Amino acid sequence: MSKLFYPKLAATNIKKNYQTYIPYILTSIGTIMMYYILKSISLDKGLDSMSGGDSLKTILAMGSFVIGLFSFIFLFYTNSFLIKRRKKEFGLFNILGMEKKHISRIMFFETIYVSIISIIIGLLGGIVLSKLMYMLLLKLLRFKVPMGYAISFKAVYNTLILFGCIFLLTFINNLRQIHLTKPIELLKGGQVGEKEPKTKWLLTLIGLAALSAGYVIALITESPIAALYMFFIAVILVIIGTYCLFTAGSIALLKLLKKNKKYYYKTKHFITVSGMMYRMKQNAVGLANICILSTAVLVMLSTTVSLYIGMEDVLRTRYARNLLITSTDITEEYQAGIKDTVSNTLEQHGTEAENILEYRYLSFPAVRNEDTFVTGDEVINSFSSDIKMLYFIPLEDYNAMNHTSYTLDHNEVFLIANGERYTQENFTIFDTPLHIKEHNNTLGERLSDIGDVIDSYYVITNDVDQLEEMYRQEQGNSDETVSYFRYIYGFDINTEDEETIQISQDISSSLHDKDYENSYVESAAGSKEEFFSLYGGLFFLGIFLGGLFIMATVLIIYYKQITEGYDDKSRFEIMQKVGMSRTEIKKSIGSQVLTVFFLPIVTAAVHIAFAFKVITKLLALLGLTNVVLFAWCTLGTLLVFAVFYAIIYVMTAKVYYKIVR
Repeated sequence: MSKLFYPKLAATNIKKNYQTYIPYILTSIGTIMMYYILKSISLDKGLDSMSGGDSLKTILAMGSFVIGLFSFIFLFYTNSFLIKRRKKEFGLFNILGMEKKHISRIMFFETIYVSIISIIIGLLGGIVLSKLMYMLLLKLLRFKVPMGYAISFKAVYNTLILFGCIFLLTFINNLRQIHLTKPIELLKGGQVGEKEPKTKWLLTLIGLAALSAGYVIALITESPIAALYMFFIAVILVIIGTYCLFTAGSIALLKLLKKNKKYYYKTKHFITVSGMMYRMKQNAVGLANICILSTAVLVMLSTTVSLYIGMEDVLRTRYARNLLITSTDITEEYQAGIKDTVSNTLEQHGTEAENILEYRYLSFPAVRNEDTFVTGDEVINSFSSDIKMLYFIPLEDYNAMNHTSYTLDHNEVFLIANGERYTQENFTIFDTPLHIKEHNNTLGERLSDIGDVIDSYYVITNDVDQLEEMYRQEQGNSDETVSYFRYIYGFDINTEDEETIQISQDISSSLHDKDYENSYVESAAGSKEEFFSLYGGLFFLGIFLGGLFIMATVLIIYYKQITEGYDDKSRFEIMQKVGMSRTEIKKSIGSQVLTVFFLPIVTAAVHIAFAFKVITKLLALLGLTNVVLFAWCTLGTLLVFAVFYAIIYVMTAKVYYKIVR
């Protein structure tokens, strides 16, 4: 036997099975390109010199890890479709006298061809497109694009190792399946699952319970801090519920439809229900995968797009004014020194302060129990959704901010609750009851950037000095020279970002020269680059992972349709022989394909609807509180994805009908 027999036979097999191999090879090329591009950008030394470059590199490195892990799982999953379609062919080889070791050699050369083609084209495509993607990233971050081009050999090495291992493991798994399967089972390998599945009511109930629990968690979670960890619990429950209901619940539903004689005994319904019934277990897993991937695409794109578009909202949420000066020294002399420094610096730059914000505050965390708030080290060191932030503001500062002339008696306060409702008449802190003169008074100014993250209470009082002394005693600090107050002086200026940053730096230098070491200066313009690095990087990663998941969704749908088409071919041939016309067959196909196709995306839309509230809480942690913007981004993403999904439906329906016909 010629040494080239097996390589030639392997090449011939790939050509004959091009309908299944080409999409697999294209997907492998796509995942290799994506992994290399993201890995090479994350290793680029040019990011080190950028503002926020460290966080950006961390995001991109995390993204490359996710792509690598997903590629491993996904290529294994799609390879199972290939091996199923080939089992009958291998069984025929075995029956005709070819031993399993000979089949293994054929599979070895097939794996070699696929891996070499995928890795070479994938790396070349990645190397060519990496600079373009890098330029796109810098454009999103609004940074200048540097000239030059370099190949990341470390990224090439990592890509070769990762995907070489993936292809090796898929080959080993294929050998395991072939060697553990009898020849007669190989011949029938493409016809597995013809027995009607039983209704698994326990699994159906588990699915309903898990899905309901996930939805309830998403709906009742109010605190953004709680949403940080409850969201992942809800995601796991929804994934479990989705898989259980698609595998067991769908069968239960089909059997209920079968019992409904008025519905079942119609030509198109009869063929659709009975046709899906026999392979629903395999079908359902694919549909559940499509649903989960579609949900992931919608969540990633809608959140990252809204964060990127809402950048200015995030900055305004974080910074109440263009420039903010915070000081731990609240003496009148210190405050006057800060104002003089600001005034002199602005005069040098030919501008002046507008919309001035000035106040003192005392803040600390506490846990609420009815109308009593408890503080202490255990509260400070805990990370719990029960923590509230208390802000005590002198009445004179509040009146100055809002141009009012309110008065308060001793132990009397105004209370502004940001977050949960507060209806009690008293507010007890340090065992001292404070009478609330007025609830939900208009604050007029946003005083804290964490007000939408943690439930906050702004307490306007004349007794702040007394409260500070009580807090000092509870902290065990007898040094009265140590102040727990903070002084805020903020203002807007009508200058370009570059000049605003320069003014901020000049004020900071002047304060440092005057030994005002207890102050620090922040500016929205100065932090903009860091925000763009973070949110622009997330947007870029969202586009990448969204594209990867969409590609995976398309391939799963395509393979599922091919598998269903070949399985249904003989069944529809029988139906034609007993008198069904091609028109009736096409209607039946349309009914089945519509059901199979749009069930996952409809379910994904339902998942998004229930998750909307908890996702807005997570976005609040990142500074985005514009719920309307996120709603429009979610709706837009869903509509675009639905159009794309419909295009896939039209294309794969033609492939399915062509096979059946």
